[in-house]
Order: sequence, then C-alpha cells, then structure tokens
Amino acid sequence: MPTVTHDEAPPLADLMPWSVAPLRPGRGWPMAPDTASLKARWDAFVRADADGRAALLRPTRARTPHTAVAQLPGHAAGTGPLAEASGPCPEPVRIAHGPFDEQFLIPDHRLIDVARPELWRVADAAQLFLTEQGHVPGAAGPALLASGVLPDGRSPAGRPGRVRPLFRRPGGHEPNVAPGLLAHLSATYGVAVGAVDLLAWTLAAGRGSAAGCLVPLPGDAELWSRGLELGRSLLRLHVRGDGERPKLPGGRRPYVRAPLPARPTELRYDPDEEALYVGEEGRISPVPRAAWDFEVSGVRVLELWFTRRTEAAEPGTLEAIRPKAWPQEWTSALLELITVLALVAELDPDREELGKALEDSRLPAEELRRAGVLPVPAAARRPASVLDHHEEGPGGQFALI
Repeated sequence: MPTVTHDEAPPLADLMPWSVAPLRPGRGWPMAPDTASLKARWDAFVRADADGRAALLRPTRARTPHTAVAQLPGHAAGTGPLAEASGPCPEPVRIAHGPFDEQFLIPDHRLIDVARPELWRVADAAQLFLTEQGHVPGAAGPALLASGVLPDGRSPAGRPGRVRPLFRRPGGHEPNVAPGLLAHLSATYGVAVGAVDLLAWTLAAGRGSAAGCLVPLPGDAELWSRGLELGRSLLRLHVRGDGERPKLPGGRRPYVRAPLPARPTELRYDPDEEALYVGEEGRISPVPRAAWDFEVSGVRVLELWFTRRTEAAEPGTLEAIRPKAWPQEWTSALLELITVLALVAELDPDREELGKALEDSRLPAEELRRAGVLPVPAAARRPASVLDHHEEGPGGQFALI
C-alpha cells in the first residue's frame, strides 16, 4: 500500500483528537464469550469464604477484596468492598475484545484495574469507536477497527493503540472531530460531510498503526465520494449494524458440513477443499482462503477467535468455569465471522486503488492549517464534561466530578 508522510497527510490524532488508552482488566475471569459462564463465576466467587475470595479474585495493586471504588457509569454494580459482595451477578454487557470478536464483561468497577470511566460515560447506541491496532513491522491487516460497542482496546500483537470515540457526549452529540474540519470538508467537496462520513473515510483511507496512523484526505469531490462508499461498506462489516446477516456474493455461504465436536481442541484449514476443520471431525465449508489468511497485527483472526474459546484454563480458577460443550451460538458466530472476514478482504483491492489515487489528489495538512483547522485546540483533546446525573462513588456515596 502506498505510504504518505506527515507533510502530506494529517495524523488521525489531529482529525479525531480525543483518545483514551485501552482498558486494563487486571484479570481474565470477568470476561467470557458467553453470559452463563460469567454468572456462574460470580456465583462461585460470592459463595467463597474470605480466603477463597482473595484467591479467586487474583488481587493486584489496583484491586483487592477490600477495594471500594465508584460504579462504572451507567451500570448499577456494588461499590462496597468485594469481600462483602453478595447477590446476583451484575448483568454482563457486550464488549469488543480485539479484532472482530465480541465477548461479554461483568460491568463491576471493583473487578477491573483500569476501566476508563470516560469511555463508559459516552458508550450508548449512538456511539461508534475507532481502535488503533498494534504496530508489527511488515504485518498485513487493517490499521483501524470500528465497533458499535465499547472496545477494550486490546491488540492481538504489538503495542496497543488508542480508542477514539466518534462523539464526545452521549446521544451522538459533539463529534470528536477537529473543530471546523467537517465544515471545511463540506465546502471543499460541495456536499454535507458528517462525523460518521469522516469515520467511514478513515476506515477506507487510514494508513499506519498505533505507531502513527495517517489519514490522507482527497483533493476532489469525486474521489471523496468513491472512498466514502468504500468506507461505508467497511463500516457496515466492522459493526454489523444494519440488521442483516452478511452474505458472500454468488450465493456462496459457509455451512456446517460435519457436526462440530463437543470439545474441539484444534483448528486447521484445507485450501484445496476450502474447508475449515474444527477438531477431528467438524467441518465448515466453503471457507474462502482470504478469510483464513485474514490477519490483524500479524495474527490470524480465525485462529485467535478459536483459541480464546478453547485454550485450557488453570484448574480451580474462575476462568475454568466455562461451557461443558461447544455452544450452538459459537457456531453461528464463527460462520458470521468467516463471512465478514472474507467480505472485508474482498475490499482490499479497492483500498489499494484508493491509496494510489490519493497519491495524485491529496488535501495536504498545510491547507488545514491555513483554514485554521490545525493545530487542534488543547480542549479538543480532553474529554467533555458529560454528567447530567449523580454517579455513585465508593461505599454508596455520590461521586463528585
């Protein structure tokens, strides 16, 4: 893919200036691919005595059984010490756990070392997130991933990047965009340019990684329109938010040709048969080679997805509480993931062509400086004050923010 320099294209850090570091969970057991396991883990934790809770929690300097912290914004978990916790598990929430993988998390601040409350305050149905992927020299794969649910910001390899919400306030208010940029682009291209348009363009044209993502902007309206259409297609696949199950062209669709075993331990691919073997006997086909080869930060996404659901857990830990057999829901999710990866890979040639076209038609960062869009004011890099209600602090007291 053609590369651009900082003189030729503005950094993403200037176009979407407010960013937040990834979450730091501190322990793995509050996250899982299914909600039943999380509720069973919580029940096992609250049934344990004081010594048992301390061992199961896996304390860190940030979290022990006696730590009291504020609630996660928007979630009514307890705020007293976990040593005194009782009752049912807080309702798990969906979270984006690395590339193209949605899992569930217990939204209890006492379980998460660094939860980034500023992200939780703006996470709602109107929000979209961009997550920069870790830098691995020479590795293929997208520089950015979009999600409609809160991402934990983890990258499968390399140094994790930043999480960039599209909006600074709940309800889709106040775009996290350099002040004046959308108006300038609207005037340049002769069409209204909104925040979602800019995010879609960024998915199509963004280059680089957490080491420094650049977003070349086109110098003419025709190229903007072409890249925007491509970006919108990518955005639909990343967030899978149009309500329709993605489908491969030509009527091709991956099916389960042989039932998946109850406890698969390996995943392998036969390129001649276009078949994915799950365990010794399970078989899914057709699986395009592009889906199997799809990588993010140098890690094959299908293998990572499978490993997270099948790798052995240490006996006696809460992570060891998991489904006794491969759930049907995981099979459905795997079929959809195969389709999504294949469709994203099919758009790579279009991204290549867009990159080449941008070599001859670019809106330089210098023009944004002349227009007063750059440099970005310092306030745009800080979170907005979004509180219109009380948040419960440690021990049930109201948090003062």
